[in-house]
Amino acid sequence: MIELIKTICRKIKSYWEIADNVARHRAVDSIEDEIEEMEYIFALLVQGSFVGMPSPPVHISLSLLPHMEKDLSLMMERVTTSNQPISKLFSTFDIG
Repeated sequence: MIELIKTICRKIKSYWEIADNVARHRAVDSIEDEIEEMEYIFALLVQGSFVGMPSPPVHISLSLLPHMEKDLSLMMERVTTSNQPISKLFSTFDIG
């Protein structure tokens, strides 16, 4: 009887550890995704002139530029992998 209880307790503990690891992994993934989005938003706010948004004064943007290498490469990656709606619009109306 005691061995049965110990076996049940081990199985419950094993299940709990697996559930805990899955929950921690999901939490870490969601936090990493959120950090990436926040870095993108920060880069967009600082270098907003790329997309026509008002940007901070130039001297602030230039002083932050060396620290934003990763952010700028992420922005350029998103620009190159985007759907390019303007070129679709030009090809639809045969402008050129």
